[in-house]
Amino acid sequence: MSTKVFLFICLTFGSTALLADSAAEYAIHEVKAKKGDGILSLLRRYDLQDQTCNLESFYRLNSLKQSDGLIAGKKYLIPVKIFQYNGKSIRSTIGITDYDKALEIAKYNLRLKEKGIRKTSYLDSKILWVPFHYLDCDLEETKASPEAPVKEVIRREFIDVPLLGEERSRLEIVDRSLNGKVYYIISGHGGPDPGARAEKGNTHLCEDEYAYDVSLRLYEKLLSHGATAYMIIQDANDGIRSDHILEGDQDEKCLGKAPIPISQRIRLDQRTQAVNHLYKKNLKKGLTDQTAICIHVDSRSETKRQDVFFYYYGKSKASKALADNMLKTFSDKYKVNRRSGEYSGTVSSRNLYVIKNTLPKAVFVELANIRNKKDQERILYPSNRQALAEWLYLGLVK
Repeated sequence: MSTKVFLFICLTFGSTALLADSAAEYAIHEVKAKKGDGILSLLRRYDLQDQTCNLESFYRLNSLKQSDGLIAGKKYLIPVKIFQYNGKSIRSTIGITDYDKALEIAKYNLRLKEKGIRKTSYLDSKILWVPFHYLDCDLEETKASPEAPVKEVIRREFIDVPLLGEERSRLEIVDRSLNGKVYYIISGHGGPDPGARAEKGNTHLCEDEYAYDVSLRLYEKLLSHGATAYMIIQDANDGIRSDHILEGDQDEKCLGKAPIPISQRIRLDQRTQAVNHLYKKNLKKGLTDQTAICIHVDSRSETKRQDVFFYYYGKSKASKALADNMLKTFSDKYKVNRRSGEYSGTVSSRNLYVIKNTLPKAVFVELANIRNKKDQERILYPSNRQALAEWLYLGLVK
């Protein structure tokens, strides 16, 4: 017997009339997060990722904010209602009259059994799974009437950005405020050169890994507002990470394709030429507002604490104006977010190879002193790396 016929029989077997009391009791499905799980990957496992209301319901059910991550081993409620199947029909079990919707619910249960998420069918176990979006998130417009005006259905836009990692690869476009603007994000070092290093217990902190994570977060932010953005240095295996210790590797590539040379001069020239090539292509498209940012982590004496600071190319007024604006942004943010309100970041001129030779206006940023224990906190905590990216974004676009 085919699956299609089987589903038809199980939905129409018995009386099609609803029970007088159709408000069936249900429970909310609870699952344990696995190591490496993010909210989207967890919802994707249960085929819940395509409906915005499922994501919103997950946050609400677990009292989470959008910036929160998941804890491996902890149980979370997911937007799936669990009903005791009455053995007659899905419609009479959950109190609906829509045959097509009942058919979709049956297919959902079958699909999850085929994936191995469900161990038994709802017919055998008498346990029916019903995702929220079938009952609580109906976005179909209702017929207009004076008493019940039609609500506008807001269509949300998403793009796939695999470079961000599985958890954040499905990126929502918040708005198009940066349409026509182009940004080149040049994460420092990479490949055979880890950049500045420091010891943290029995592990090593590598500059290129932390600069890369902040760069990816900035990239995500720019894309979400409609910008054309490029990660000049790319690591296909390392999306945005929520770990404190970011393990070092050497598989980064320029634009995701070209191996990074071991020679510093050749390496800097490679990324500079990559930016300039893209700059000329975008200029031919009429995109004149183009900006490059180089993101690094400094290395000084272990006793030297330093705030985020900026370099600009001395012969470029646009480069200096950009650096000054970013400094002001950080100063304003520290007045609110640091207990003392103090900020000692600086702006100065340096003829550094990349910002000197890239065609778009460019700024060079040093995030912290990787060898100072207090400065390390600025890059070790994922929430701090996110804040750095958010503030860099504001400094770039204001």
